[in-house]
Amino acid sequence: MNKTIIVSNRLPLQVSIQDNSFKVVPSVGGLATGMKSVHAEGNGIWIGWSGIPENDLSPELSEEIDSKIRDAKCVSVPLTNEDIEEYYEGFSNRALWPLFHYFMEYSNFEQNEWEAYKRVNEKFAEVVIDNLEDGDTVWVHDYQLLLLPQLIKDKKPNTTIGFFLHIPFPSYEIFRTFPWREEILTGMLGADLLGFHTYDYERHFLSSVKRIMRLEVQFNEISYHDRIIKVDSFPMGIDYDKFHNAALEHGNDSEEKSDLRKRLEEHISEDKKLILSIDRMDYTKGIPNRIKAFEYFLDNYPEYKERVRLVMLAVPSRSNVPQYQKLKRETDELVGRINGKFATVSWTPIWYFYRSMPFNNLIDLYTSSDVALITPIRDGMNLVAKEYVATRTKGNGVLILSEMAGSSKEMNEALLINPNSHEDFAVSLKRALTMPLEEQQTRMKFLQKRLKRYDVEKWADEFLKSLEDTKNLKNQNVTKKLTEAYETDLISTFKEKNKRLLLLDYDGTLVGFKDNPQDAQPDEALFNLLDKLHEKTTLVLISGRDKDTFQRWFGHKSYNLVTDHGVWLYKNNEWKALERLKTDWMQNIRPILETFVDRTPGTFIETKNYSLAWHYRKADPELAKIRTIELNTVLTSMVANNGLSILKGNKVIEIKSSNVNKGRVVSRLLTQDTYDFVSIFGDDWTDEYMFEEAPESAYTIKVGFNKTKAKYQIQDTEKVRELLEKLAK
Repeated sequence: MNKTIIVSNRLPLQVSIQDNSFKVVPSVGGLATGMKSVHAEGNGIWIGWSGIPENDLSPELSEEIDSKIRDAKCVSVPLTNEDIEEYYEGFSNRALWPLFHYFMEYSNFEQNEWEAYKRVNEKFAEVVIDNLEDGDTVWVHDYQLLLLPQLIKDKKPNTTIGFFLHIPFPSYEIFRTFPWREEILTGMLGADLLGFHTYDYERHFLSSVKRIMRLEVQFNEISYHDRIIKVDSFPMGIDYDKFHNAALEHGNDSEEKSDLRKRLEEHISEDKKLILSIDRMDYTKGIPNRIKAFEYFLDNYPEYKERVRLVMLAVPSRSNVPQYQKLKRETDELVGRINGKFATVSWTPIWYFYRSMPFNNLIDLYTSSDVALITPIRDGMNLVAKEYVATRTKGNGVLILSEMAGSSKEMNEALLINPNSHEDFAVSLKRALTMPLEEQQTRMKFLQKRLKRYDVEKWADEFLKSLEDTKNLKNQNVTKKLTEAYETDLISTFKEKNKRLLLLDYDGTLVGFKDNPQDAQPDEALFNLLDKLHEKTTLVLISGRDKDTFQRWFGHKSYNLVTDHGVWLYKNNEWKALERLKTDWMQNIRPILETFVDRTPGTFIETKNYSLAWHYRKADPELAKIRTIELNTVLTSMVANNGLSILKGNKVIEIKSSNVNKGRVVSRLLTQDTYDFVSIFGDDWTDEYMFEEAPESAYTIKVGFNKTKAKYQIQDTEKVRELLEKLAK
């Protein structure tokens, strides 16, 4: 039976060691809960770090712990102290975390930490591959493992891989400052399905893919090599029933009250309100902003002095990192100053707890508070907001939520604020404190209904269902892929026949595309390959390139050359015009193209003997998309009655005579001689004319995996050359 392999930085286990003995207990909450049905109750294994550095363990103890971990259907990735320092505390949390949360000033890009990040991702890949069987599904989680999908795909290309990012994906303008941006995107694109919390993060990712990787994106699908990668948003939920039921039990009078609950209840009355703030001590959470905004509120609404209290729980996090130490000092100072400014004998405005709390105490805080303040500066999702809603068993209470939290996109019934606006904060807090009970209950009812329906298990199920659906995309896409069997047949047939015709497009087929078309000149290896093929077969290079360029590049060779999409033929060391064309139309079209060049940075005009080409390979993809639509509209009306055609090629629009196309040349060549073997290679829309005119027995091969009339498809120019080398032997 096929299994699902879950991969995350940490295992869903807590491993503790004392006096050379150890204890392994399951983690609770978060991802561990969401994956329960996939992992513990299903046929799955979980791969991650145990939390104990490899060099802190003896070989015997390490083996014992690994055995206990395997009993829990988990597999540990051995990491050293150096790995944790450079990969996790270093690159993951000093480079990726601040950048992805828009704190560019905190991002630290160190080469040695990047090397450690790659090294650890490779360690994870090795463990995954060791446990991977045909038909298994892999689900990779979060920013610590961005390179892992492609590392797995390289070794196991048929594996179905999902990836989910639990933090924001930044806008293109932020992400492009990252030194290893292409490597990160390449790593992520190893997945068949990429999941994000919100559509905004999805959109940012797709924008970076288009602009940095220059890949084609249609809606939420990316064309990459021979694959279609799907990108979608899946807002993560919580274990709703766990929090709701705990709150119901909390309301049971027979239950013994905790000391914290007793203390909180001393403040609860008709005219006194508790305001709750719960966060990790992290600069992304906006804790200093929140404290200052609370001060602003008390200054502007003095009637609430001694009537409200802010209960603030800050859970320690990364306390050895300088930015976090600074944040802790600032928070302590702010709390002290504001308490000193407003406190009376019987009232302290802020109760501040710097520690983690057990689950029952969290429920105490949730159920006792009238208002929850969840105002991060930037947050991937923020599940605390959802937990607060789940615990409101009577339907009362008000959630004030930052617009910058991912959860705000699905919690519109909360009071949404800009966390940087003290005025917005104060007005919303006043509104929350005075909100009629009926309105509170109406808002809370909608929130609870949604959160209960789309809980964490639903989130996991939806992602895996979408991941399963990607298998259909794979099947659709590989129907024409040149398999080993097809390739063997092509090679053997080629070698059996005596009268062979080989038609090869140039750009995108024999050489890759360049920003400057003149840089795509043939190299020595290509000349050697073509020479060998030319000895055995009738070789024709057929291109949209102009005659002068091909004369300069190939004039010293005896290959057959066709240029300008079929206007000129070079044979027996002389050029012959196949078509007689006018060029007077160019003076009318060129000014239009020049206007679009002026309006679209990164574009240029290529003037050929019988055509004009507007190249936009270096332009911003999103702007280019708009401009190509505009240009096509303008040109269509002009060329309609002038015997001209508009060719939409790979990042180029070309205007030429309608009488000319590569298909006419193929027909001419096939009527001039009899061939017992024909093969045609091409990559672009203009090459489809050749595939259409090819005889039924011909081996027609499309480079790339776009829709085509060719019989077979091959990945890229590198694969083309590999195949041609086999023919040349």
